[in-house]
Amino acid sequence: MKEMQEKILKDGKVISGGILKVGSFLNQQIDIDFLKRMGQEIARLYADEKVDKILTIEASGISIAVAAGMELGVPVVFAKKHLTSNVDGAFYSANVHSYTRDEDYSVVVSIDFLSPGERVLLVDDFLANGQALNGLLSLVKQAGAEAVGVAVAIEKCFQGGGDEIRERGIRVEALVAIESMSSEGIIFRSN
Repeated sequence: MKEMQEKILKDGKVISGGILKVGSFLNQQIDIDFLKRMGQEIARLYADEKVDKILTIEASGISIAVAAGMELGVPVVFAKKHLTSNVDGAFYSANVHSYTRDEDYSVVVSIDFLSPGERVLLVDDFLANGQALNGLLSLVKQAGAEAVGVAVAIEKCFQGGGDEIRERGIRVEALVAIESMSSEGIIFRSN
């Protein structure tokens, strides 16, 4: 998505530790017109997959997932990063390691929101080492549902998570893929 590359180059900021700040349009302040176009592109990419539901993880993935869900006309479920009092009854759970926060946590989804046989599209803002998406894939498997693919706004290819997920036979689509990045600049993967 050429527009995403342009926004990253104009408004993104590379900081130490392989982190790309895109808070001005994606993670903290959301450019809603651009968000709609991201949702349309994800819907176009997965139009033939007969998606029943979208699954994401709180918090930064929710807006992108909702935009894609609106375009595909399907519900969006988000995994909570902590078991809270409003998750009652049985639930699916998976452990995840956060790259940006360098901490482990459990993600949970009530069994009421993922069902056997559902075709689930996973959506997130970033794909780096793949830990968050692997946690979501575990939830889908626990539910007896099928992961039809992964859609992310930004894949940091140099961290290997996308390749690992693809090696498992799961389709991964990134609106933009970054080969490398440093304070000197960003190199995008050409499609």
